[in-house]
Amino acid sequence: MPDTAAIAVVVPCYNESAAVAKVVTELRAALPTAAIYVYDNNSTDDTAARAAAAGAVVRHVAAKGKGNVVRRAFADIEADVYLLIDGDDTYEAARAADLVKVLLDGPYDHVVGVRKHEAAAAYRPGHTFGNRVLTGTTGALFGREITDMLSGYRAFSRRYVKSFPALSREFEIETELTIHSLHLRVPVAEIPVAYKERPSGGESKLRTYRDGLRILGWIVGLTRLERPTLFHGALAALFGVVALILGVPVVAEYLDTGFVPRLPTAVLASTIGLIAVVLLVLGYLLDAIGRSRQETARLTYLSYQAPGVRQLG
Repeated sequence: MPDTAAIAVVVPCYNESAAVAKVVTELRAALPTAAIYVYDNNSTDDTAARAAAAGAVVRHVAAKGKGNVVRRAFADIEADVYLLIDGDDTYEAARAADLVKVLLDGPYDHVVGVRKHEAAAAYRPGHTFGNRVLTGTTGALFGREITDMLSGYRAFSRRYVKSFPALSREFEIETELTIHSLHLRVPVAEIPVAYKERPSGGESKLRTYRDGLRILGWIVGLTRLERPTLFHGALAALFGVVALILGVPVVAEYLDTGFVPRLPTAVLASTIGLIAVVLLVLGYLLDAIGRSRQETARLTYLSYQAPGVRQLG
């Protein structure tokens, strides 16, 4: 790993006083030259004090939610490499240097720490199933799959971070990070990392069903924005099928008798069919607009050097 690479570690925290000092200490041992930033998100315990005592730079974000924290951190911090890790001591902080090394040696723009867990308490069955469903859905919609889409342990290049819009507010942030990689087709690597149970006194902030539905809604919303032809085409197909179901008997009756006795049904079928056509056309128009946005994001991404170029040059 080049010694001159400026590395910033971002640790989002909300009531993690039981673990944050240990996480900061392990990160400092793994990455001695890195700047470690603990972003306190309105904690009601002494998370901030313990992080500062362990040697981290503590910053505060009033807007609730992990997405808001990452948005603020990515906007404020200037570095060559960014490492994102939760402050709950569930991820293997000692592997931080490995993620950074893979990123720079690749070079990659995004390295994901794929969670490997043995204890059932570390990762509940509902979370495992939900992660598989959401990861598989994202892979099917965007054409490439990342093994652990909801991992909170990641490394990024500067050009990835500065081209990332960060629109999500809460736990949807990992989904947005993944889809940004897939949509821009940036080089991504994965490495396995241990995932363990929270320390005594720590409490998970993730709610399986509520947050799972929220993430699924975010995937649908991003599909509408990033793949409008697919999204509106599917809606147009649905409306088209309904129009056919309603309209075919009316047309058949007209051909047989020369009359249209069910005029309201005929009007309804025609209207629904027209909506289907409008949806399809709208999808193509939004796709053209979306391509322009994608080109802008790609040019922003390309305006920064690849990771490791300056250090190795």
